[in-house]
Amino acid sequence: MAASTRALFSCFHGGGAEVSRHLALRPRYPSMPRRPRTAAVADDASGGGGSRGDLEAAKGAAEKEEEEEKLAVFAVTGMTCSACAGSVEKAVKRLPGIHDAAVDVLGGRAQVVFYPAFVSEEKIREAIEDVGFEAKLINEEVREKNILVCRLHIKGMTCTSCTSTVESALQAFPGVQRASVALATEEAEIRYDRRIVAANQLIQAVEETGFEAVLITTGEDRSRIDLKIDGVLNERLIMILESSIQALPGVEDIKVDTELHKITISYKPDQTGPRDLIEVIESATSGDVTASIYPEAEGREHPRYGEIKRYKQSFLWSLIFTIPVFLTSMVFMYIPGLKDGLEKKVVNMMSIGELLRWILSTPVQFIIGRKFYIGAYKAMRHGSPNMDVLIALGTNTAYFYSVYSVLRAAISENYIPTDFFETSSMLISFILLGKYLEILAKGKTSEAIAKLMDLAPETATLLIHDHEGNVVGEKEIDSRLIQKNDVIKVVPGGKVASDGFVIWGQSHVNESMITGESRPVAKRKGDTVIGGTVNENGVLHVRATFVGSESALAQIVRLVESAQMAKAPVQKFADQISRVFVPLVIVLSLLTWLAWFLAGRFHGYPQSWIPSSMDSFQLALQFGISVMVIACPCALGLATPTAVMVATGVGASQGILIKGGQALESAHKVHCIVFDKTGTLTIGKPVVVSTRLLKNMVLREFYDYVAAAEDNSEHPLAKAIVEHAKKLHSEENHIWPEARDFISVPGHGVKAKVNDKSVIVGNKSFMLSSGIDIPMEALEILTEEEEKAQTAIMVAMDQEVVGIISVSDPIKPNANEVISYLKSMNVESIMVTGDNWGTANAIGKEVGIEKIIAEAKPEQKAEKVKELQLSGKTVAMVGDGINDSPALVSADVGLAIGAGTDVAIEAADIVLMKSNLEDVVTAIDLSRKTFFRIRMNYVWALGYNIIGIPIAAGVLFPSSRFRLPPWVAGAAMAASSVSVVCWSLLLRYYKSPKTFGN
Repeated sequence: MAASTRALFSCFHGGGAEVSRHLALRPRYPSMPRRPRTAAVADDASGGGGSRGDLEAAKGAAEKEEEEEKLAVFAVTGMTCSACAGSVEKAVKRLPGIHDAAVDVLGGRAQVVFYPAFVSEEKIREAIEDVGFEAKLINEEVREKNILVCRLHIKGMTCTSCTSTVESALQAFPGVQRASVALATEEAEIRYDRRIVAANQLIQAVEETGFEAVLITTGEDRSRIDLKIDGVLNERLIMILESSIQALPGVEDIKVDTELHKITISYKPDQTGPRDLIEVIESATSGDVTASIYPEAEGREHPRYGEIKRYKQSFLWSLIFTIPVFLTSMVFMYIPGLKDGLEKKVVNMMSIGELLRWILSTPVQFIIGRKFYIGAYKAMRHGSPNMDVLIALGTNTAYFYSVYSVLRAAISENYIPTDFFETSSMLISFILLGKYLEILAKGKTSEAIAKLMDLAPETATLLIHDHEGNVVGEKEIDSRLIQKNDVIKVVPGGKVASDGFVIWGQSHVNESMITGESRPVAKRKGDTVIGGTVNENGVLHVRATFVGSESALAQIVRLVESAQMAKAPVQKFADQISRVFVPLVIVLSLLTWLAWFLAGRFHGYPQSWIPSSMDSFQLALQFGISVMVIACPCALGLATPTAVMVATGVGASQGILIKGGQALESAHKVHCIVFDKTGTLTIGKPVVVSTRLLKNMVLREFYDYVAAAEDNSEHPLAKAIVEHAKKLHSEENHIWPEARDFISVPGHGVKAKVNDKSVIVGNKSFMLSSGIDIPMEALEILTEEEEKAQTAIMVAMDQEVVGIISVSDPIKPNANEVISYLKSMNVESIMVTGDNWGTANAIGKEVGIEKIIAEAKPEQKAEKVKELQLSGKTVAMVGDGINDSPALVSADVGLAIGAGTDVAIEAADIVLMKSNLEDVVTAIDLSRKTFFRIRMNYVWALGYNIIGIPIAAGVLFPSSRFRLPPWVAGAAMAASSVSVVCWSLLLRYYKSPKTFGN
């Protein structure tokens, strides 16, 4: 259970966090080259005669520009389908200096990577608005530089030779520009390019030199806060505020908005915090102004709530005018008294009813429906016709033909008019209702993220300490004001306000809302806790370590948002159709009108075909309008992203973090799963169960030699041996003899010189490769232990085998059930391990895996995955260690056990936070259910258009006299989008396919 907590801290506060901080870009249109060349660089390159200094200056300028690459996120309102998203993306990419862009229709967001030397956020916003959508910059916290400064705490350095060793190792690492190591502070500061190297790789580089490294900061630990200023702001006060805040350590950027009375401050959370900022603001102004956290109107959903409100208001206003139009044309005409009044002539053949409908439908057409005109104009201007074009064309055709008909009746004494005013007004009303319901439904697709964000408590109890560290008081504060190293009191039943570790007290904490682990986890001094979890009993004092955007909760939200932004490959199908859909529909509607008109003109219709109030032209016109307004590209565009959004949210709520649509799509095709053994099928905490000495030695002396060699290894088996050796000594921190010339051979063992003895610890093949003869007695012991599913580790001293250590790693609960259930899902299970064949076969037999590959090196695991892929199978890999990361990357779907290493988690496509093996089944099943929904969405969206368009065109009319009025076609179009979203929303009720026993 505690592994789940450690997994989250490993994943979100280590190297793995880098992945979650990137919103995946899957653009529709090609991007521009990596970086535009400046005129200076271009001139030097073309001239070729510039001095060396000029060339270096140009290179420096180019490097500076590259460092200034920015990422901005815009809230875009008004998008309805993938055609809209394509229009926005195309418009943005036409601008100079745009490196990449991606648009999320459902989230109403556009992500743009650009170079500020060539284009600004304001220009990008204007480009989006030029194509008919409202845009607002919602993420100003952009990573402006690729060059970061990482800080590490290094344990074990004793002299300047140690610092030189570490410094040299870091300097030699690709991507590191500068490294300095200080012995006094036991810290290293590394300036590195994040595109080439990650922080976890730097840690690995340090540990390969024999020292332990702990990450302090990756260089990206920059927080941002909006403060509301109450009081009169003038130029003098603003200058005082800016200079006072800038003087604080860790403050990086300040922006003052005098209109909104808001100050936006970017700072380093390990040096300052929101309470310090508020205190400085109030003291610097002598109390003239007060500061508080700026209120967020409706949180992250504010743009969507605004859009919902606008559509609701537009729909209600349209009803006020449309209902009378509907009544005068469809109802009152059948009530004798009212019919006579409406048919009374005003001018020549123009009646009161026609005049009323004209007056009432005009505001609906031009005021309430104005957004469709604007959207259609901007879409056509940029050559990307969308749904607005179809709506504008359909309603305008109906409206202006009706105007023509009424005006002609007004100047004619014998022309009998037929109007379609009810068609235009009812069409707009139904479409507004459909869009309102669609946005409401789409809002529910991100419900899982909203629930995650709501886990954080609103307030926290801050403990106040004196200089000696004694608690002297406490006060309740806004949880957003918590700073690093604050001590927070958590009472029974209360929520943990931030990530941190317990410094006093003991209790049980319910972490199910974060990790999915159902049982409360015991917590005592030194244990880590996660913000948003619930304290069951007992009082805890927690020191805050990760606050704000650094918290595990914030990182999970960011990763889920990133996954929801990323497209599944199947979405390309809908994008391709959407590009040609609208022009095709326009052509079809014109052909429909022309076909019916020509048929009536040259061949004539039977009199019974044509309603008494229409002629053949009007009948043909009605068919053409119906075709135009029934066609719906929106349903196609929503088919995939709605399902992916719901599935990733549901997965997160069950402790399964899915990194985007690509992972979901690949997972549902999986034919076979390759399992690592240690830490995946087994618990991953091996223990020594027996020791067999082959020479006369004192057991404690034997283990002193072995532990001295193994203490430098990070392998779980090595740690188990060292822990067992400690038990043979009474002192708590026993110091092992010095190990020199240490060599670790992955998958085999270690070598070292200990007290002038050559010590080799490892497997049988390692002994043979080291030229050591293995006695028959040792071989018999090896066979015996392997049959018990135990790992036998041989120990040789001075080229002679002196003992065998047996280590057992218990199999995870339910492993057998999981493998059995996967078989019922037609998924083949394969085990690949670096362990010996005997142990591997024994464990395989116990869990029910028949196909086993043992004694495999890390690269061999990846080769096996590729071999399976070449045979035509879609392969998933489940692992937890650094040695699994090549295979996790090679597999079609990599699933990392949450308690695993940062490298494994970063390499994986899906992270199983609970570290439960049954979540493998859940992940595969969830992906299959999701893609069943996506397929059904496509069947409905395509089937609706394939069936609906011919019916609207009048295919059934000759045989059954059935025709689809345009307003009914419009209602059907609106309903199709809503139905697709609602079908995807049913995934919210997903349950795991099987409840495995505990």
